[in-house]
Amino acid sequence: MTEHQNIRTGRHCTFVLHAHLVYVTKFRHKVFTDAHLRRMEEIMRDVARDFECEIIEFNGENNHVHLLVNLPPKAAPSKLVNSLKGVSSRRLRQEYPEPVRHYWQAQRLWSGSYFAASVGGAPLSAVRQYIEQQNRPL
Repeated sequence: MTEHQNIRTGRHCTFVLHAHLVYVTKFRHKVFTDAHLRRMEEIMRDVARDFECEIIEFNGENNHVHLLVNLPPKAAPSKLVNSLKGVSSRRLRQEYPEPVRHYWQAQRLWSGSYFAASVGGAPLSAVRQYIEQQNRPL
């Protein structure tokens, strides 16, 4: 399958926009298990759908997550990031209060910063492979 088969169309445009996003936990605390990451992926996919975005790839380790997102031109990356981080933090704290209470005392899961890169120069297959190779905790 070629990368150009993922061309999307809007009412007045045709586009292929991808972003590589990385979120780190507050103070890089190691809080995630595989169950946390599986649930977080579900939550983030739901939020992305509200923005008409698609999470192409999701993975992470015990203190950060990587996302490869296909987004339309009308979606502001900063607003998408804020929604993904805010909703995932709130829902995970509600659903998993005990195992991670120590780390989320400040009512914050994520660091205030994030990494975002457009993925136009690197082949998407290389970025996808990099994300797939993260050492997911058991």
